[in-house]
Amino acid sequence: MKILVTGREGQVVRSLVERARPLGNVGVVAVGRPALDLTEPASIAREIERHRPDIVVSAAAYTAVDASEDDLDLAMRINADGAGAVARAAAMIDAPIIHLSTDYVFSGDSARPYVEDDVPGPKTAYGSSKLAGEQTVAAANPQHVILRTAWVYSPFGRNFVRTMLGLAMERDEISVVSDQWGNPTSALDIADGILHIAARLDQTRDPQSFGIFHLAGTGSTNWSGLAEQVFSYSRALGGPWAQASQVPASSYPSKAPRPVNSRLNTDKLDRIYNWRAPQWRDSCAEVVRRLVVKGARQGWAPA
Repeated sequence: MKILVTGREGQVVRSLVERARPLGNVGVVAVGRPALDLTEPASIAREIERHRPDIVVSAAAYTAVDASEDDLDLAMRINADGAGAVARAAAMIDAPIIHLSTDYVFSGDSARPYVEDDVPGPKTAYGSSKLAGEQTVAAANPQHVILRTAWVYSPFGRNFVRTMLGLAMERDEISVVSDQWGNPTSALDIADGILHIAARLDQTRDPQSFGIFHLAGTGSTNWSGLAEQVFSYSRALGGPWAQASQVPASSYPSKAPRPVNSRLNTDKLDRIYNWRAPQWRDSCAEVVRRLVVKGARQGWAPA
């Protein structure tokens, strides 16, 4: 099975390449700029036609949440028009597309975890662009699996876990938001889920396999709770740690409002694909372990 994933350096892309490497029957081709540019539809069609994968994973996106408020046009060109072009190019070679989306398509005001059928209501330009992307992908390729996820972290790139470890090298106490809730999700787990889904689609393409699904870490917490776990795991390994001081989100005003509730119900993915992400604490422990080991080896530069 050959998988083409858009992008080169993103957390999910790097995780997907790593997780597929030990699998003898799966090859992952990561294609990003300049060869494949989401603002240039011709480059998208050319690269997908050139590689002719069995499955296309649409992972590249414009993810600058605050910057999107000032440049909605660019966010739409990449997250909506670009994603649609990827889906169309996949459809031209009869390849299913697995497209990554986000909890930001919802308002974040629900008192319970969101299910796939809940009505979207994004409050940010970024969320609006990702919702438009879901719609263009679905319209362009009927063989689509749209995966909404949230609070992504990994051993790669910039993310909350790496930022906390970096700050702990400089401070004894760190103020962390305690009134926003979600499912911390390891990009390594997202990659495992994508590979599981792709293997199923490579064998059968029954109608229930397509649609919108939520893929997120099992269990939920707030940002402060996640930071506490990161520091606990790191301290036990001899890595940097600090005290997490709980503060309201109002202590960190941002141009784009962050969702109060980012929790996603993942029962549908479990029911249709028989796959559920591990408990978030277990996945977090593994990522922290890797970062601490790497940081110690490189003289500590996790952020």
